[in-house]
Amino acid sequence: MLAQNRFILVLVVGALLAVLSFSLQYLHLIPTNTTMAAKRSQGKNRKRVNPVLHTDPPAPDPIRDTHQYCNYPNLTEHGWEGHSLPDYKLLSVQVMIRHGDRYPLYSIPKTKKPTIDCTLSDKRKPSHSLLNPFISHMALGGRGHWDASLGSLPRLPNHSSCEMGELTQTGIIQHLKNGDHLRQAYIKRHNLLTANWLPRQLWVETTGKSRTLQSGLALLFGFLPHFDWTRLTVRQQWSTLFCGSSCDCSARNWYLDQEQHRQYRQRIADTELERTYVAMAKTLGVATKNLRAANPVDALLCHFCHSLPFPCSSSRTIANAQDEEACLTIQHFAVIRRQQKDDELERREAGLYRRYAVLAAHPYLNHTAARLERIARGRQFRKGKEEAVFALASAHDVTMAPLLSALGLEGAGFPRFAARLVFELWSSPEVKDKGKNEKIRGRKRGKELDGMFIRVLYNGKDLTFDTAFCHDNNRHSDQPLCPLGNFLSFVRKDMFNIVNATSYEQACHQTVQ
Repeated sequence: MLAQNRFILVLVVGALLAVLSFSLQYLHLIPTNTTMAAKRSQGKNRKRVNPVLHTDPPAPDPIRDTHQYCNYPNLTEHGWEGHSLPDYKLLSVQVMIRHGDRYPLYSIPKTKKPTIDCTLSDKRKPSHSLLNPFISHMALGGRGHWDASLGSLPRLPNHSSCEMGELTQTGIIQHLKNGDHLRQAYIKRHNLLTANWLPRQLWVETTGKSRTLQSGLALLFGFLPHFDWTRLTVRQQWSTLFCGSSCDCSARNWYLDQEQHRQYRQRIADTELERTYVAMAKTLGVATKNLRAANPVDALLCHFCHSLPFPCSSSRTIANAQDEEACLTIQHFAVIRRQQKDDELERREAGLYRRYAVLAAHPYLNHTAARLERIARGRQFRKGKEEAVFALASAHDVTMAPLLSALGLEGAGFPRFAARLVFELWSSPEVKDKGKNEKIRGRKRGKELDGMFIRVLYNGKDLTFDTAFCHDNNRHSDQPLCPLGNFLSFVRKDMFNIVNATSYEQACHQTVQ
C-alpha cells in the first residue's frame, strides 16, 4: 500500500510540473529554446531604443567644445593614419597642420595679461620624453637651409613672459606628440622614409611666423628624431593661404568681404550676445565698442585652456576696494562661444564662405594634387627628380578652415590647436613598382592611375567618404578607398561648379555680385 501511495504521489507531482511548464511557455515567461529567446530579447531591445532614435540631438555645449579646441596634450593620441587594406602600399603622405597652443594675439582692455612662461622645461607640465632632445637639436639649426627670413626666426619659444602670439610649451608638446604618432604610423609601420632619406623626399614649408615655424619643427622632430639638418630645407610661404604665385584672385576677396558683412549683421542681431558684451564692458569699465575691437574671446580661450582665472578689472579705485572684484565669468565666455558655433552653422547655410574657401584653398590643393599625380605615375624614380613622399605645411586656422570647407568637410568643425589634415596616397596590390615595370610605363596615360587611391584624415579620423569628391562612392563596395582620379578631377574642375566656373583663372576674374 505504501509503495502504491508513493507511485500515485509521483504521478501527481509530475502532472503538476508538466502543467506549470506548459503554462509558462504559453505565456512566454520562459523561452522554449535559445534561438526564440534571443529573437524575443532582440525584439524587446529594439522596442526600448526606438524612441531614442527620434529624440532631438543634445544642444551644443560650448564649454565641452572648447575643451576639444584646447586639445590638451595629456590625452592619449589615437588616429587611423597608416591603416590600410592588406597588401596595399603607401606611396606618399601630405600633411597640413595648424600651429599649437599660443599666447593671445589680443589683450582685453583694463585687465592684466595672463601670466604664462614661454620658455621650455621638462620640469613643467605638460612635458614629453622628446622635449629635451628637441631643445638640444634645435641648437644645431644653423646647419639647415632656410628660405628668406626664416633663418632669423627663433626655433624655440624663449620668453619667460610670453609675447603676443608666441607658441607655448603646450604647443610644442602637442606637435611632438603629433610627430611621434605619425612616426609610428608611417615610418615604423610602412617604412615611408628610410634612415638614408634624400633631401627631395622631404618637403617642409611654413609661414613667416615663429609659432608656425616652431610647430613644424616640433612635429618634424617627433616624426624624424635627430633628423639630419644638412638635408633639410625649410621653405617660406608669404601668404597664410599657401597660394604661392597664384594669390591674385579678386573674386576670392569679394566673397570674403561679403561673408564678413554677413557675420557682422548676424552678430549685431544676436540680442543675447549684445547684452553679454554690454555686461562685460560695464564690468571692466570700458566702452562696448572697445571691448569688441579687442576680440576678448581670444584672450579668454587662453585663460580657459590654461586653467587660469578669467580676467578682472585692474582699474578699481580705493573707494570701491571693498566691493566684490569685477571679473569676467564662465557665463560670459559660454555666450560668446555659443555664438561662434551658431555662426559656423549659419555660415554653412549662407554659402558665401564655401565660395571663398574654394578659391582660397585651390592653390594648395592644386599643388598637392600635382605632387600626388607625379608620384602615382612613377616619376619620383627618375634620377634627380625624387618627389616629396612626406610633405609638411605648417599653417594657421585661417589656412585650414577654408581648406576643410573647400573639401566639403565643414562639419568637421573649426580647427583646434595642433589640428592635422592628412592626404595619403595608396596603390593597390595589382599595381607593381612603376619604376621597374616597363609594361606599366608603356601604358596609356589614362590607365596609369588605375589602382591609385587617396585617403583624407582629419585629426586621425578617416573622412574620405565625407569629402565632396568621394561622398558618392560606396564605402561598402569591393574597393573601400577613393580613386585618386576623383581627387584630381575635383581639384582641376569640379570644385569650381559652386562659383559657376570651370577653372581657377576663370573663377577668380569673373564678375561677381
